[in-house]
Amino acid sequence: MTKTLAARLDGGDLDGRLAQIYVTDRAVAQARIKLGSLLDEFTSDHPELTPSLYTAAGRTEMGGNHTDHQHGRVLAASVDMETVAVAAPNGTRIIRVTSTQYPEDVVDLDDLEPKPEEEGKSIALVRGIARNLVDRGYSLEGATILTLSGVPGGSGLSSSAAFEVLIGNVLSHLFCNDELSPVEIAKIGKYAENVYFGKPSGLMDQMACSIGGIIGIDFADPNEPAITEVHFDLASSGYVMCIVDSGADHADLTEDYADITREMRAVARYFKKEYLRDVNPEEFWENLSGVRESIGDRAAARAAHFFGDNARVGEQVAALSEGRFDDFLKYVEESGRSSGLYLQNLRSEASADQSVVLTSALADQLLGGSGAVRVHGGGFAGTVQAYVPAEDAETFKSRIEAVLGRGSCSVVTVRPVGGAFIAE
Repeated sequence: MTKTLAARLDGGDLDGRLAQIYVTDRAVAQARIKLGSLLDEFTSDHPELTPSLYTAAGRTEMGGNHTDHQHGRVLAASVDMETVAVAAPNGTRIIRVTSTQYPEDVVDLDDLEPKPEEEGKSIALVRGIARNLVDRGYSLEGATILTLSGVPGGSGLSSSAAFEVLIGNVLSHLFCNDELSPVEIAKIGKYAENVYFGKPSGLMDQMACSIGGIIGIDFADPNEPAITEVHFDLASSGYVMCIVDSGADHADLTEDYADITREMRAVARYFKKEYLRDVNPEEFWENLSGVRESIGDRAAARAAHFFGDNARVGEQVAALSEGRFDDFLKYVEESGRSSGLYLQNLRSEASADQSVVLTSALADQLLGGSGAVRVHGGGFAGTVQAYVPAEDAETFKSRIEAVLGRGSCSVVTVRPVGGAFIAE
């Protein structure tokens, strides 16, 4: 008699596969319980369907703040906060995505045009991903998908990108013969986010959620981004990575993000280029008077940030690859300073809130020069990233949470697998 997926999971038959994703025995045990619970819920509601299991990691940006949308370089990693799914074909033309945390999304595969009323909602991402796969020539069918997210929204760990990568992996396995690479799944997620969700983001979030491990990404050719795997064990450095939630409201920041993109591209067009990556930094500095007169000082300062942070990513990749962690921390500090002074994404001009500024100051004070702090992700609200000596991590976390609230400081680890089909 063939074992059910639940029996194989519960009996440890899948532990080898789980170890590839979750690495440690403790994490494998925790994943077995979590996936088992989700699988039980799915099969209870849909006993007639044949389920399969999927995962997608959250991500952390380690270098290159707002450089990806200008075809620059970034350093990023998949982390151990994930979103998971149980899914199965349902024999209809309807994709149903339910969640333990959010309302059900229902997408009719015969109606895949963008809908303005869906902008900013997860249903837009599902519809956009389906549209892209159909445009690639795949014949989709209906599916029932149950998800559980452990990537908090607004945490700076890219819950949206993780969701996109998760749905991409589900549909790739069920209807595309697993033919889509992690890079292609990332591009499909970006398409859905840009065109259907209405967010003018770059590709970094989806790539880091999809590929796994620490990676340097060069977007000089965004259709064929160059990936550099960085083989570095953060645990061996004696430091841990903390993501600190400032508690600021993460909503209504799309215009702040869009302003950065618009201003950087305005500078690029001053030099008759589309993206800052195609502008010679020396030419920029030689023509700074003309840039500020034509476009303004804030745009010029943001361009200056791009040139510095884009170059710094190469130094960070080299430092980690060569085991020079002290040098890496120095570059982290430089990146954080550049974001604050030049990119100016620690607070929104539309709000009096200064939570990210204060969170950065608190982290700096607690570290006392023994680690590094930088704004994490899009900025304006959300999170900062801190590298904390391992022996001080517990004290750091408790003192952060004494000010910002319980659960505001998360210690994250890098995981080797990004998005993936687990088993069926």
